[in-house]
Amino acid sequence: MSDSLVVIADTHGRDGHRLSGRMLEAVVGADLVVHAGDFVTESAFEALRSVCTLEAVFGNNDPASLRETLPATRIVEWNQLRLAVTHGDSHSSVGRELFGREQHADLVVVGHSHRPMFEAGEPPVLNPGSYAEPRQYVPAYAEIGRTQTGYGGRIRSTEGALLEEFRL
Repeated sequence: MSDSLVVIADTHGRDGHRLSGRMLEAVVGADLVVHAGDFVTESAFEALRSVCTLEAVFGNNDPASLRETLPATRIVEWNQLRLAVTHGDSHSSVGRELFGREQHADLVVVGHSHRPMFEAGEPPVLNPGSYAEPRQYVPAYAEIGRTQTGYGGRIRSTEGALLEEFRL
């Protein structure tokens, strides 16, 4: 998608951003990248920040240096879309929706579980999964862009296969 937002989480990197292939192209070509926490090292954060425009929060596995640099929650405004971003380890599904409503968000972005998913709701919740440490899930990320009727998104495997489509 041109004019796109890429959403990622749970890098769990030691030395670099761990991006490759189709996902690397999406991140580098995006207007903005939102990261929902768990870089794990400052060098992973810096490596990602060096290849894209980045808005991020810290996760439960991030070191003190990132906790001092990044907020626990963040509001991201992009092309008239308002995202409430948190790692999600301290929020239940009801808590995530409440957080989003309190922030007047169009979309709540979370990480932590490594499970890529989109839940329709008021507001909807997106977890892009983990592209580098997927656990039992498919390595994944999400892309969001404008459509003729608003905004739409796709959760993709790191190789580019479509896993799920959604509308906002």
